[in-house]
Amino acid sequence: MKRTLIFSIIALLLTAVSLVYFLRNGSSKAEQNLKTPKIESAKTNLIVAPGIVEAVSEEIEVGAEIAGKLRSVMVEEGNEVVKGQTIAVLENSDYEAQIRTARANVETLRSGRETARARVEQAVADRKRIENGARTEERREARADYERTLPNVENAKRELERRRKLHATGDVSREELERAANAFENARKQSETIKEKFNVVNANARADDLARADAAIRLSETQIREFDASISEAETRVRTAEANLAKTVVRAPISGVVLRRRLKDGESVSPENPTGIVTIADVSALRVRVDLDETDVAKVRENQTAYVTADAFGEQKFAARVVKISRILGRKNFRTERPTEKVDTKILEVLLELNPNQTLPLGLRVDAFIGAASEEKQ
Repeated sequence: MKRTLIFSIIALLLTAVSLVYFLRNGSSKAEQNLKTPKIESAKTNLIVAPGIVEAVSEEIEVGAEIAGKLRSVMVEEGNEVVKGQTIAVLENSDYEAQIRTARANVETLRSGRETARARVEQAVADRKRIENGARTEERREARADYERTLPNVENAKRELERRRKLHATGDVSREELERAANAFENARKQSETIKEKFNVVNANARADDLARADAAIRLSETQIREFDASISEAETRVRTAEANLAKTVVRAPISGVVLRRRLKDGESVSPENPTGIVTIADVSALRVRVDLDETDVAKVRENQTAYVTADAFGEQKFAARVVKISRILGRKNFRTERPTEKVDTKILEVLLELNPNQTLPLGLRVDAFIGAASEEKQ
């Protein structure tokens, strides 16, 4: 009897273990069935696919166009910004100094060009004076000066002849004769000097004088052209320095919201760095990027009504419409990790645009139901 009791107890224990095992497996299967995505329980007239929420502009990494150190990042995560608003400023004292130096160089060169231009004007005026000769008034004065010497020469000559005759008769001394001769010679030389001046004033321009004047003009004109080239180069350096200075101010490329601030004051930035200073997106409208199974590609068209749901929002439906359909099949953008998910299938990328005034977090994974006009939430 004791043996029969032992066998009965063992049988009861086995029965209990079997019941527990069944309950656990059954519960697990039931739970699995409950967790099966809405895709399995959707109406057959709906096209159902996984998707992810993104901004209408996609996310934009805003970085600097030049390398440097951040002086100030002027926005925080969650801030709304408008296109052109200052996002950050880099250290820019070096660029400001370059601009001052370049502008000063331009001014120096312009001053040099003005000096060269003045030399050209003077050289042209000198050549005209050489070519045209003296003015009429100068010629008249030179002639008058020469003609005034002629009577003195004639008087001195007559006096010398008279003294020679008197010296021959012994009426004047030799000293008096020599004084008369010296007076005549001085008058003659004075007249010749003034005559030479008159001839110079009255003469036509000489070829060598004109050649020297032309050479002076050409030299000054060459200097002007050299100054013009140097000024152009210096002005280019000014514009380059100004452009570099402008690049030290990082501005928002679009209006939107700052999603992430990646760098802080004092950190270094570089155009080669793929990570920007901040990440901005236009969230004025939201889209859902959907991975449509290749077997459903013929069932979707643009402007088709749709809605999306998310586990975090329960049964709430967010109305949308199809705005873009890719023209090429590709690999999946993301994995749902669901037991029923097909891993090796190709997908067609479809973009849905959510109706206005509906808010979902960017990056949220959702289920998209396409072609469900009767289910759409208005």
